[in-house]
Amino acid sequence: MWWQTRRFRIDLSRPQVMGIVNVTPDSFSDGGQHASSAAAMAHCEQLLQEGADILDIGGESTRPGAQTPTVQEELSRVLSVVRHAVTLGVPVSVDTSRAEVMAAVLEAGADIINDVRALQSPGSLALVAAHPGVGACLMHMQGDPHSMQQAPHYSDVVAEVQQFLAARLAAALQAGVPEDCIMLDPGYGFGKTATHNLDLLRGQATLSVLGRPLLIGWSRKRTLGEITGKPVHERQAASVAAALAGIQRGARIVRVHDVAATVDAVKVWAAAGLIDNIQ
Repeated sequence: MWWQTRRFRIDLSRPQVMGIVNVTPDSFSDGGQHASSAAAMAHCEQLLQEGADILDIGGESTRPGAQTPTVQEELSRVLSVVRHAVTLGVPVSVDTSRAEVMAAVLEAGADIINDVRALQSPGSLALVAAHPGVGACLMHMQGDPHSMQQAPHYSDVVAEVQQFLAARLAAALQAGVPEDCIMLDPGYGFGKTATHNLDLLRGQATLSVLGRPLLIGWSRKRTLGEITGKPVHERQAASVAAALAGIQRGARIVRVHDVAATVDAVKVWAAAGLIDNIQ
């Protein structure tokens, strides 16, 4: 299986590691560490040295309760970083939900739009459809970052996530986004309790009926803290374990902060024959 993006056709026969570059002052795990353009550019290069296959750059924090920056604030955070990242020889993803930001980063050379709102914001779906070959990741989220963790509720979290992703996939295809450009994300931690997240992980393999590969993000999230009792900066081992569990259940891309540790873990699993190739 492959994921077509603007400059790269990504081979998903082995799991790919997507490195997180948060150009924000308030992300839950590393807010402020790479908030300047220079720091974010250096972090891109560091993640590639650690073995990242893809870079994912974001200028809006989507942690629970996060405040939304203005369009200009988001653009000022990400544009120069994107322009640098596209010179580094790997696919560059931008984590955004706004059509104005999407247009600017695509003009700057970005390969992928990674949207936690699954291209539901005004103009976003039409914009991506108007750029043939651009990769798109559609994620499930119940509610929005301001309120999503206040009282998430599901009758059947796996079935409801599957129904949502199926609907957004259909909408993207109808709008003209090529099928091989689309990736799906079940949205761990986005409008879900720890119980919901774990139920979704256990049932994740059933999402394969949608026919598109999965990208997942467990890295350092609150559920891992609830399981282990560890604060956010001590969740590396738990994050790697969650990434491997997600790969075992069909994920082909894992979005992580701890790139080097995740890359090593995936290599060991592959050497042990625990990762099946997908053709």
